[in-house]
Amino acid sequence: MTKIDVFAHVLPSNFYTQMKQIDNNLLAKNPYLQNDVLTDIEKRKTGLASDVVQVISNVNLNPEDYVDIKTSVKLCNLANEELINMVKDNDIFVSAVAMLPMNSVSGAIKIIDEQITKNDELIGVQLFTRALNKPITSDEYEPIFAKLNELNIPIWLHPVFDESRSDNNITFSWEYELTQAMYNLVKKGYFQKYPNLKILVHHAGAMIPFFSQRIKYTMSDTEYNDFKKFYVDTALLGNPKALELTVDFFKASHVLFGTDAPFGIPPFGATNQIVSAIDDLDLSVDQKNLIYSENLKNMLN
Repeated sequence: MTKIDVFAHVLPSNFYTQMKQIDNNLLAKNPYLQNDVLTDIEKRKTGLASDVVQVISNVNLNPEDYVDIKTSVKLCNLANEELINMVKDNDIFVSAVAMLPMNSVSGAIKIIDEQITKNDELIGVQLFTRALNKPITSDEYEPIFAKLNELNIPIWLHPVFDESRSDNNITFSWEYELTQAMYNLVKKGYFQKYPNLKILVHHAGAMIPFFSQRIKYTMSDTEYNDFKKFYVDTALLGNPKALELTVDFFKASHVLFGTDAPFGIPPFGATNQIVSAIDDLDLSVDQKNLIYSENLKNMLN
């Protein structure tokens, strides 16, 4: 059975070079960029099981945090072209998720119209829980959701820190940010307003499975059911009991194999641990096949 890892990160080399020229302190600010498996694809192949392929998305390094609108749009275009070529040149990559310049909504929509729709290698966009330190549900970003709904293009939702907070930490903060973004998307009625919207949430939907009953009894029936419309990955570094809660809430039809490779367990990530956790679930072969590959195909129609 081919396993499609839907949330695996890379760092396109040319894009990285340009970003280092913009900010000499890039590595000091973002030490996770020092993982050479992000850029060394041949090394990456040595740590990947023969039955696993990956959907690649750029690591958390967003041009709009560093440069003006014109440069940000240009860098996203070039990075997306590089992602397309990485898919074409490496059989371990089946597709890629595009970057958008969030300091230019018009530029982002232009990339959707002119780059994503015209390249089969790009199957969605990666958005973050915050952009320019504003919630992704800020009104100014809504036209992007409307465009993606119109074109039936899915969103990969990745966490970032809320820079207004002084207590951010890698263990818990990103999971809170994901949970809060999901809450905001539901409260703003996006799934009601945009019925074609498909959002794949990193890290198994964060806090939602554990607090599902709290959601049920403190929110409306419509809102509770809207939470179930999210798709989530399995990036829990293994953790079979937590994964069991995830499948119980979102159901096997909305859980996709995703690992956060190469992060989590050095140097290649937690792919083996996550595969073991999925295999240990009390699910049928058909349900596991949904998680490993078919749900991605269904999500993409």
